[in-house]
Amino acid sequence: MRIVIDVRRLRDFGIGTYIRSLIQALAAADHENDYVLAALAEDSRMLAELPNNFATAVYRGTDREWLDHLAFPLLVRRFAPDLVHIPLNRVPMGMTAPYVVTVHDVGSLLFDERGSVRANLRRYRLRRGLRRAKVVIAVSEATRRDVERLLGIGPEHVRVVYNAPSPEFFTHNYKEQRESEEPERRRILERYQIDYPFLLYAGNIRPQKNIPRLVEAFAVVRANLAGHPVYHDLRLIIIGDEISRFPSVRRAVIQSRVEQAVRFLGFVPQETLRCFYQTAAAFVFPSLYEGFGLPPLEAMACGTPVVTSNVSSLPEVVNDAAMLVNPENVFDIARGVREVLLDEERRGELIHKGRQQAARYSWERTAKEVLEIYKEVAEGRGKRHEAKQKARDGV
Repeated sequence: MRIVIDVRRLRDFGIGTYIRSLIQALAAADHENDYVLAALAEDSRMLAELPNNFATAVYRGTDREWLDHLAFPLLVRRFAPDLVHIPLNRVPMGMTAPYVVTVHDVGSLLFDERGSVRANLRRYRLRRGLRRAKVVIAVSEATRRDVERLLGIGPEHVRVVYNAPSPEFFTHNYKEQRESEEPERRRILERYQIDYPFLLYAGNIRPQKNIPRLVEAFAVVRANLAGHPVYHDLRLIIIGDEISRFPSVRRAVIQSRVEQAVRFLGFVPQETLRCFYQTAAAFVFPSLYEGFGLPPLEAMACGTPVVTSNVSSLPEVVNDAAMLVNPENVFDIARGVREVLLDEERRGELIHKGRQQAARYSWERTAKEVLEIYKEVAEGRGKRHEAKQKARDGV
C-alpha cells in the first residue's frame, strides 16, 4: 500500500502527540508499506530519522486556510495513494481519495455557540467529512457514541482505537531511574524557581477544560491547608495555552485571590513536562468533556496520583486508578484533591493502580489496530476496482 498521512499538526499539544506517537509506532511495526507524510516545511527535520519506506512531502499551507480545501487534495493526488489518513476531524472539502479520519472529540459541537453561522458550517463540514470517510477511528467508546449520536455516522463505519501515553513518560525501574534523573530534575525545577509543593494541570485551556473551577477549588484547598506542615504553601501550575486568550481564567484567579499562588507556564518541552508530572503533589484534570483524556494517563505513567472528572470518556480511560469528582462542583473537586494529598493509604493505592492502568495502553497496539484498518480499506478498494474491471470486460 501507499499511504498518505497528514502530519501538519505535528507540533500541536494533543493532536501532535497522537501524530508523533503513531508515526513512530508505524515506523517500528511496518516495513512493507510506503508512507508519504504531508508536513509543513519547518517540521521536515522532525521526520528525518524515519525508515526508508517513509517519505516527506512539504505542504506550504495550513489546514485553517480556505485554499486548503483544494490545495491539499491536489497534493494527495500526486502520489496516487491507496488511502489517506487524516488524524483529526478536519477533512478538506475537495478530498476524493479513499481516506480514514481519526476523531479525538466533538467538543467544538458541544461547547461552541450553537445556532451561529460558523457553528452550523463547522457541523456541516464535520458531518460531510466523516460520512465520506471509509472508516472513522474514534479514540474511545465515549467518542464513538458521540460520533454516532451527534453526527449520524453509522456504527458500521466507526472503529475504536485507543490512544496511549508516550513511552517517554513510563518509568520501568522506578527507584533507580528517579535517582539517576534527580540532578536533571533539580536543574529544571531551579530554572523555573520551584521549591514548593504544587498541583499540576497540563492541557489546553478551552472552555470545556473547566479551568476557572479548578482555580476556585485550588483556592478552597489552599485555605483549608494553610496550617499544614507540608502543604501550607501549596501552589497551582498550569501548563498549556497562553492565558491572555481566556479572560475567564484570569478573572477566576483574581476573584479567588490566589494571584501569587497560580503560575501559567505556557507550553514546555516534553522532558520538562515529564519533570513536572513526576514532581507534582497531584495532577488535577477536572475537564467537562474529553474524547480520550491523555494527560491523566501521562501523569499516572510518571507515578503521580490523579484527580479527574467522573464524566465523558475519563472514567472509561482511567478506570478505578484515579480519584473521580464532579467537575461542576468546586467543593467536590476540592474534596478529591484534599483526600489525595492527606490520605497516605489512598494516595499510595492511586499511584500503584495508576501505573498499572497507564501500562494497559501502548502505541504498539494502537499502530497494529490502525494498520488493520488500513488493510481493510485498501482491500475493499481493491475488490471494488476488480469488480469494475470485470464489469467493463463483460465478465
